Amino acid sequence: MQWINAEIKKRKPKAFTIAEDLRDNPVIVKRQEDGGAGFATQWDARFVHPVRQALIGADDLNRNMDSVRDAVLHRFYLNAFERVIYTESHDEVANGRARVPEEVAPGNAANWFAKKKSCIGAVLVFTSPGIPMIFQGQEFLEDDWFHDKDPIDWTKKDRFAGILQLYRDLIRLRLNSEGFTKGLCGQEVNVFHVNNTDKVLGFHRWDKGGPGDSVVVVVNFANQSHTDYVIGFPHEGIWKVRFNSDAKVYDPEFGDFPCPDVTAEKGERDGLPYRGKIHIAPYSCLILSGNK
Repeated sequence: MQWINAEIKKRKPKAFTIAEDLRDNPVIVKRQEDGGAGFATQWDARFVHPVRQALIGADDLNRNMDSVRDAVLHRFYLNAFERVIYTESHDEVANGRARVPEEVAPGNAANWFAKKKSCIGAVLVFTSPGIPMIFQGQEFLEDDWFHDKDPIDWTKKDRFAGILQLYRDLIRLRLNSEGFTKGLCGQEVNVFHVNNTDKVLGFHRWDKGGPGDSVVVVVNFANQSHTDYVIGFPHEGIWKVRFNSDAKVYDPEFGDFPCPDVTAEKGERDGLPYRGKIHIAPYSCLILSGNK
């Protein structure tokens, strides 16, 4: 592997290699001069397994926010982009397992629960540190399990156009296309809010600081809404809601739960110096960006 990766670097300096090792071995992505195999990145089993488990279970009480926190934080070595993160792959949706919506609601992968939880998975993939990966048709709610006698149903691209739009919006935010979510492109993350009672997770993403850098992601893993839910914020001022997965533009069955911008004021919360009140729908996610 060292020889192969060295040869690739010599012949194609801009190319990168991805390993599918799945044994949580940091040596795979260590530089060759440090004794590693020299891959640029590898698939991260310590992300996909706990996240899928938190998504597909029927009972909210059994969702483990500590495991999801650890999945968001995990890295193999020094660089957050040394891991590829995902909820579906050719392995995860075959061999006795199915796509996330199908696992949530077998035989009814387009019901409200399946759509809502599938969207949570998408948000975690595109907002956690790492290289996001999606599987064929995942962006328009492909169901069943992966096998060669079941081609992708491309009509779902139109039937679930809102889910496709959700993926497009997440990709735009992940790439900082509009200049206010640079933190999602960076290395840094702080999972500052872990509520195992109400099943709410909050984390802060940033790159190097400065305008448009700070992003806060809040995920509600339970079938209950929250109004005036207090969480910490890394700095004061207005935090604009850039994304609300409960918006009806993503699906007519979603609730369009009102989620106004947040004013963070001085007052310690979650180990952060400021606090603010959010509104969030059941099984939903918010992405907020700061004004600094």
